[in-house]
Amino acid sequence: MTRRTMIKFRLYVAGDAQNSAQAIANLGALCRAHLDGRHQIEVIDVFREPKRALADAIFMTPTLLRLTPSPVKRIVGTLSQTQVVLQTLGLQEMVA
Repeated sequence: MTRRTMIKFRLYVAGDAQNSAQAIANLGALCRAHLDGRHQIEVIDVFREPKRALADAIFMTPTLLRLTPSPVKRIVGTLSQTQVVLQTLGLQEMVA
């Protein structure tokens, strides 16, 4: 994975719940700080699209999937610990 690789994310949230809003804000801040211009974020509300959540085996929200580059990686929570998120999603070398 190079520093110019496009990263695609899918974030599953539960409506306008506080944890969902925090995850959206934290992911946006992380991407602006570390992946500016190299990311796409798709936000899916499990209340509006429950079949999509089931298709991706989403049973808790918020859940973030890193879709590309493969393999798919996932993390659950508000994404408030940037270093943990970067490590779990395998993005450390892209931001170094």
